[in-house]
Parts: sequence; C-alpha cells; structure tokens
Amino acid sequence: MRARTFASLALAPLLLVAFAGGTAVGAPSHVLLVGSWHGVNGQYRTIQSAVDAAQSGDWILVGPGDYHESAWDDLAGVYITTPGLHLRGMDRNRVIVDGTLPQATKPCDPNPALQDFGPMGEEGYAEGRNGVWVDEVNGVSVENLTACNFLSSKEGENGNQIWFDGGDGSGHQNMGAFTGRYLTGTSTYYVDGDPRLAQYGLFADNTYGPGLLSQGYASNMADSSIYIGACPDCNVVVDHVIARYSAIGYSGTNSGGHLIIQNSEWDHNRSGIVPNSLNNDDQPAPQDGACPDQEPGPYGNGSCTIFRNNYVHDNNNPNTPTNDTSGLVPIGTGIETPGASNDTFVGNTVVNNGGWGIVIFDFPDSETPPPGVNCQGGVGYGQVCFFAASGNEVAHNRLAHNGFFGNPGNVDLGNEASSVIPGNCFHGNTDPKGLTSDPQDIETVDGTCGGPAPGDLTLAGQLVCASGLLDMGYPGFQCPGPANYPQRTQVRMSGIEPQPSMPDPCAGVPTNPWCPAGGGSPHGPGPASQGPATFPVRPVRTGGAR
Repeated sequence: MRARTFASLALAPLLLVAFAGGTAVGAPSHVLLVGSWHGVNGQYRTIQSAVDAAQSGDWILVGPGDYHESAWDDLAGVYITTPGLHLRGMDRNRVIVDGTLPQATKPCDPNPALQDFGPMGEEGYAEGRNGVWVDEVNGVSVENLTACNFLSSKEGENGNQIWFDGGDGSGHQNMGAFTGRYLTGTSTYYVDGDPRLAQYGLFADNTYGPGLLSQGYASNMADSSIYIGACPDCNVVVDHVIARYSAIGYSGTNSGGHLIIQNSEWDHNRSGIVPNSLNNDDQPAPQDGACPDQEPGPYGNGSCTIFRNNYVHDNNNPNTPTNDTSGLVPIGTGIETPGASNDTFVGNTVVNNGGWGIVIFDFPDSETPPPGVNCQGGVGYGQVCFFAASGNEVAHNRLAHNGFFGNPGNVDLGNEASSVIPGNCFHGNTDPKGLTSDPQDIETVDGTCGGPAPGDLTLAGQLVCASGLLDMGYPGFQCPGPANYPQRTQVRMSGIEPQPSMPDPCAGVPTNPWCPAGGGSPHGPGPASQGPATFPVRPVRTGGAR
C-alpha cells in the first residue's frame, strides 16, 4: 500500500490550527469523553463507541489507558469516517491504541501469541490491521496518543499505525485537510521470516491538503516511519518529527508539489530520507517537486517540495524490519532520490552515514505494476519503468563523516543520474574536513542549475551492491571494487521511547467535565513540550549559477 494549490504554504500550520479548533457555522460541538481523567469518568469505555456516536465538529477526549480496540470487522483499531472529528488523548504516552490481543498483560506486548493479525481473507490468511484509520474524510485531527503493533498481512497490506487515507490505490486524491500532532506510531513485534510486520508509522496518502504532521515519532517499521504518497500536489507540512529504527525514515512515493519536510530528525534507519518514483498503485507517478502553475516556489527555483533544516544521521542500520521493497534501499544513506525530480534539499545537517550523505540517482523499477498502471512519468523498457532523476537542487547543507564504509563512490555528495536537462545541481555545501563527492569536484562540474549536469554512471553498480540486490542472484554481476556494507545479523526492536506530550490537552476544547476552564486544563498545563531538536539555518538562496 502505499490538487489543489492554496495561496501560501507558509500559512499551512496556522490555517490547520485554526481549522482544527473550529466547527461548522451554526453547529455546536460536543465533547465525548472516553475512560477517566483525574478521577472523573467519561461516558464511553471505548474510543470506537465514542467515534460512532460523534458528529462532525465534535471532540473526543481519551483518558489514559491501554485500549484494545476493534472496528470494521477488525481491520482497524479505531475507524473514522465522520468529517471534522477531533480525536485527542489526554496523555500521549499513556493513551495507547494497542493492536495486540486484549489478553496481553502489558501495552504493546511483543509476544507472538498475543498479536492480532486481523480477520481471515478469502485465501485463508489474515488480512492485517490498521491503528487509527481516517478514511477519505476531511478536517479530521488526531492528536496526543500512541498506536502500536498494528500488523500487515503476508502480502504487506495494512499495518499502518496512524493512517490518513485519501483513497489508497485509487489514483485519485480524495482527502483534504487533516492534522496529526503529538503522535507516536511504533511496534515491538518481530519474528524472523514472518512478513506480517508493522509497515508504516505515520501515513498519509492521496491528499490535496492542507495537511500537517507535527511533533510525531515513529519507529520499528518494515517500510517507513513517515510516509506521504500518491499526491501530485500534496499540500502537506511535516515538521518536528523523529523517525528511527525503520527500514526508511521518510518515504515519499509519487508525492510532490507543495510539500515541506523540515526541522526533523532521521536516524538509525537503513536509509534516512527517500523521496522516490515507483510504478505501483501509489499512482500517479512520478515523484515531482515542481511547483504547479509555474510558481517560483519558496526559493525562487520553481521547486515547491522542500527538505530543509533536518538532522539526518547514522542511517547505517541493517537490523531493522524490512519488506520486499524497503530491504533493497542502499544502506548507509542519509538522503537518496530514486527517480525523484525537482526537489530542493537546503540547510540540512547530514552526518555519519557510511555510504552517502546525499546521493541522487535514476531508478529502473522492475516491479510488476497493478492493472491500469502503465509507467506514467517514466520510460518503459520491457518489464522495466525507468525514472530519471532531474532538476534536484542540493544547496547549503552541512555534511561530515559520510562515506566511511570506504567503498568506491562512498562520499558526502553523489550524482549518478544521467545528464538530462535540467540536471541536478550542487552548491554551497560544506564538510569541515573537505567535501567529498562523486563525480569529483561536484560543485564545479554540477554547480550550474538549470543546464546539463553529468553524473557518474559507475555509481549505479555501487548502489546495487549497497542495496543487497546481489543476494537475489544476478549472474555475472560483480561489485566495482570492494563492497563492504553492513549485513543483517539479528533484528532487535527498540523499546518504546516516551515522547513529549501536548502541554495542555484542554487547549481549544469546548468546556466539559475534564476541561471546566473552557479550553484550559483545570490542572494547569502539562510539561513543556521539547520535541526534536531544531538545527538553525542561516538564510540561503538557491539557484546556484544559472
């Protein structure tokens, strides 16, 4: 599993906060309480019963507890189809939507016998489950809670912890505004050889926005911690999130247009940030960060998909869960762009990635596409859909200690991509010990944005070696020179790391028994939320020499 332009993407967070706190004109909002909070009992014992009773504009507050929920024939924990609903936990770390069976004795129990793999499908195997599933409705906010151990089928279907679903697999964008804040998505379950794993932590697809994912944390995913996909003009901001211990930190399949990924930390994954083009059901391809309607974009270079002010480090982990696709990403990569175009990478700190700090490359996708998907945005060569990576700009990033695996082509900055116009350009990047690159002197040979920029095609072989594709058997292929990349030994699932909770869970909520102050907690605000560290960036201009 895996548009609409609004006036200024910079206004998105403000608009979303305003939207999340509002209701339809003339429609009074109600507050439905689940569980108990400071000794005051709510009206509902389960989250889904409150969701079923709620109307558009209503608030659902959830007290601390380990909620083993089941909805929609057990394909989901909590299933939301009411627009404008606001679901908020009162304590992020103690409100847990738990995918394990009710007889589990502790939250998010890793015991294989206590996992709920979902209902049996027609082929006789479990169909997988999703945690909090928002299905093709606008204006929903989900905040301040944890979802864990929602697992996929053997075919990799489902397995999303928090899912804003705008029409998965449809090729259409059927969801507008959504908000996800102070959310944790993780899993503790892993059995070697069992493909029924948690796939995605915080997941949004087929949206035209405006959307916001902020103050999120996700880990231990077989695909990616954070995923935005299948939206040519996503209109989404991802801000202050942490993504670690997954096959991929951020995956952005066929997403683009207005899309900003910023102020976030991506570490200890197999690969950190991966915007990519694929010929799959996350249609329409390709991944394209070009601004719609010839807009200049935030940096005046015509790109509206921006990766900025992120901390991308130590993505060298072979012992994460993986699936058939994610297990083939080149290990040891901070930022990579398989067949991605017109994206801007500016002001990021990229350190301690053993293969590459930032590497741009074309991608020949050989997977079998679903019916009706015909290599849109790529060039077909038999069973292969070839996506060229072009027009990407890599500017003013701080790099250090990348490429330490020591294989040919392992460097701070790499460009494999063929020299199409516009080529991929690099300028203003630094490494305190001297910038390393392939091709050499990349900021000279590929320093002009908008024109041709020759890449090094020999990097393709080294990327194949880093991906593990050789384990699948390619007769006659040999790695160019040494190929020393970490190999999986034993997957160890990290523990659940407590994260900052929303400072005041009553903020913006109508007066109710848990929030009698009318939007302020009677118990005072909670601890100040720190969130992931930010890494200030001096103002920069992209565009290089044109």
